[in-house]
Amino acid sequence: MPFTPDLRWSDVTPKAVFLNRRKFLAGAGAMLASSALTEKAMAEELELTSFEDITSYNNFYEFGWDKGDPAALAGRMTTKPWSIEIAGLVDKPGIYDLEELVAGQTIEERIYRFRCVEAWSMVVPWNGFELSALLNWVGVQPSARYVAFETLLRPEEMPGQKSASFPWPYVEGLRLDEAMHPLTLMANGLYGEPMPNQNGAPIRLVVPWKYGFKSIKSIVKITLTDQQPPTTWNKLQPSEYGFYANVNPTVDHPRWSQASERRIGGGLLAGRIDTLLFNGYGDKVASLYAGQDLAVDY
Repeated sequence: MPFTPDLRWSDVTPKAVFLNRRKFLAGAGAMLASSALTEKAMAEELELTSFEDITSYNNFYEFGWDKGDPAALAGRMTTKPWSIEIAGLVDKPGIYDLEELVAGQTIEERIYRFRCVEAWSMVVPWNGFELSALLNWVGVQPSARYVAFETLLRPEEMPGQKSASFPWPYVEGLRLDEAMHPLTLMANGLYGEPMPNQNGAPIRLVVPWKYGFKSIKSIVKITLTDQQPPTTWNKLQPSEYGFYANVNPTVDHPRWSQASERRIGGGLLAGRIDTLLFNGYGDKVASLYAGQDLAVDY
């Protein structure tokens, strides 16, 4: 049975309203494995951010700095064929065709809160598989302690990469126990459809208890290592963007409060909502950080 995140009644909406949103998904159920029945049942009640908002308002600086740039410019990115290099401290390193990697995985629907470090949030119905399943398949060697990720580098299709303001390609990383946690997802779709280019096609990481910049998009390389890997935002501004990036309402960004957030799609008159420690997944992940000072390891 897949890992089931806890939800609150304040997160849900009447079934009929949600079903109206999903009419366009008729026939897409075959994409979801039978083991995802629990998540599919929850999807009938959870108050989701609309497909339109998810795909038109996001950060993907490879295409530009404006929230609308990814939707406007990502269509030029080629996503087939696609391969992922798996390197480092693994038993089966190599360059793998994405279809080969996905073929052996159980695709589930996971409905997760998504919290940006900029203090806005969404609720997204992802489709994907646990990262741990992929790592177990390639065989993690005992000396591995971290997992590093790298995004596609293709400036001819990703115009934002022509700017020297970022140390391209975008890179991210997790501690191995974070990567192996059942909540950590390799997502290849949302709302039951293939991942849109602007949201990180064809496959991205989703780590729901961390700020969104940790959930790296359009992955082309995964490396197991015994050293903490560099991460893009931490390299750019280490005083503002730590390696861990756990959602924490008690630790403010140096330039704004993290105590509350704006839920995208709520309208101009919608009030802000309180931000939850670990984005509401603390009962599942807090034990990963036992003994750590979260204000230091931010």
